Amino acid sequence: MFNLDRCWQALCDRDETFDGRFVFAVHSTGIYCRPSCPARRPRRDGVSFYSDTQEAESAGFRPCKRCSPHGQSPAEQMDALVIAACRLLDDHDGAMPLAQLAARIGLSPSHLARAFKARTGMTPRAWSAARRQARLEAALAGADSVLGAALDAGFGSTRGAYQHSTVLSPAQRRRKAQGEALRFAIGDCPLGLLAIAASERGICALLFGDREDALVAELQSRFAAAELVRDQPGLGAWLEAVVAQLQEPTRAARLPLDLRGSAFQQRVWQALRDIPVGETRRYGELAEHLGTHARAVARACASNPVGLLVPCHRVVGANRSLTGYRWGIERKAALLESEQEKPGA
Repeated sequence: MFNLDRCWQALCDRDETFDGRFVFAVHSTGIYCRPSCPARRPRRDGVSFYSDTQEAESAGFRPCKRCSPHGQSPAEQMDALVIAACRLLDDHDGAMPLAQLAARIGLSPSHLARAFKARTGMTPRAWSAARRQARLEAALAGADSVLGAALDAGFGSTRGAYQHSTVLSPAQRRRKAQGEALRFAIGDCPLGLLAIAASERGICALLFGDREDALVAELQSRFAAAELVRDQPGLGAWLEAVVAQLQEPTRAARLPLDLRGSAFQQRVWQALRDIPVGETRRYGELAEHLGTHARAVARACASNPVGLLVPCHRVVGANRSLTGYRWGIERKAALLESEQEKPGA
């Protein structure tokens, strides 16, 4: 049975997550569409909902040429082209000119550039640079020299490698890949157990969990090449500050952070930190603010290494529903509920 109100809301929101779950037909035009169809919204009393395209066609409706409900939508077709472009860039040694890439894909350079950035949050050039950097960091541990690793990764010299490095320089990566020292501590909190890990620059991980051994295992998985040292006394004050924020959200823990991610991820994480306590944002709203695609924002949120302090729990679905949260929907609901409570209430 259809929840007609929910279907109508998905139609109004042009919610892509409902594509394939139902189609709607417009009586005045005799056309049926997918929920995400970009066409003008019809009147509520002039719409019928069907479970699939066959049912709609049996009722006498024909498919919309704009959203192609019987096949891939235009957005899905563009997704596939951008994925193909990413693969071409990954397989190409060095940088590929935009015009050459666009010709291989079959789009104009300007169209490809807009679609690529909307879906990945990066330009094709920035994507190539990020992938070269990732190949460099993966090769540094076993390389004979930084120069050799840089050349193998697609850099023309070590200059480019150092220009694009982040937390640690390439030489530091190579020297310390087998033992960057990170401290960690675990304590009780209103949401179960809380773990933080910190480098010399600040907190680089904040996790929630139910079992101490599982939290330690996740830290070891995240920082497989690092030397993890438990330091309850040294990190005790930071743990207390985080717990204080959980108990009283208006008391934000002003702690130094060591956020390790791409330039785009850093932009999203900063946007998350700009969301005031007690408020939420939809993925689409953040995407519009950043000039990118909602899926790219969702991926950056899922990659957030520092829960709570980078408040990805304040991002909700298109209809304000709670969406996925790495540490469970129940914890996300509890965080949002505590932030919406008025002090002294």
